Amino acid sequence: MIQELYLVRGIKRALGLHMPGRMLDVFPDDTFLVSYPKSGNTWIRFLIANLQYPEKHPDFTNINQLVPDYEAHSKRSLNRLPRPRTLKSHQYFDPRYHKVLYIVRDPRDVVLAEYHFGIKQRLHGEEYPLAHYVSRFLANDTGHTYGSWFDHVASWYFTRRDDPAFLLVRYESLHTQPVIEMERIAMFLGVDPDPERLNFAIEQSTGARMRELEKKQMHVFSSTKDTRPDLPYIRVAKAGGWRANLPRDCVARIESAWGSLMEEMGYELSVPVQAEAAAD
Repeated sequence: MIQELYLVRGIKRALGLHMPGRMLDVFPDDTFLVSYPKSGNTWIRFLIANLQYPEKHPDFTNINQLVPDYEAHSKRSLNRLPRPRTLKSHQYFDPRYHKVLYIVRDPRDVVLAEYHFGIKQRLHGEEYPLAHYVSRFLANDTGHTYGSWFDHVASWYFTRRDDPAFLLVRYESLHTQPVIEMERIAMFLGVDPDPERLNFAIEQSTGARMRELEKKQMHVFSSTKDTRPDLPYIRVAKAGGWRANLPRDCVARIESAWGSLMEEMGYELSVPVQAEAAAD
């Protein structure tokens, strides 16, 4: 049985039918949309797809062709995609990625989004204590291979922040000033930042519209097809929910662990790092 399994894997690899992971073939004209998981990547994929391909009416049936999640494609299918490619990635720093649009989100909101997505995926029940999940989140023990939020953000930011081929966009800024941020993204991608085009992409990618599409198409989208149908993948789609939904002690633990980088990213702390240090 084990030999048969290895044989199947070997045949898939030889034919390019395997998922490439960090062995992806990277081309010089690739652009990577990179973020830590649950940082708004799906929303931004829709924004970009509606910006670049409005005539193709992006939805959950074609988003993996327009702005592919390369971990949902075989190596062969990826290499057959039209170039230049804009590829979604959750990978920590990879020096082969030349042009990178990096999305950062407040980790206090990220942990809530991860927790609820875990319920939708049936990885834990609704009774699972949120405080326990926060402990796992801080310890990089939530089941994926992308590192902690701190390690992921730091690995990209401190290696690429002065590189013109690296654009950092805050999830929160896309909510508060969508036209300004979409203009930055359009110029980075080489797309005409015409105001009408920007507004069209924004209007076609609202949380409400994406929720309606999800209801009709969740069975065909890789992130939702095998998950609980009674829970939405596109939830509140807003910033700052941690203030009402994350217990104060959990907030304090995240800020204590990662406060310096959070401040570097522009996130105000409930208890400033300097005050905590003085208290010690």
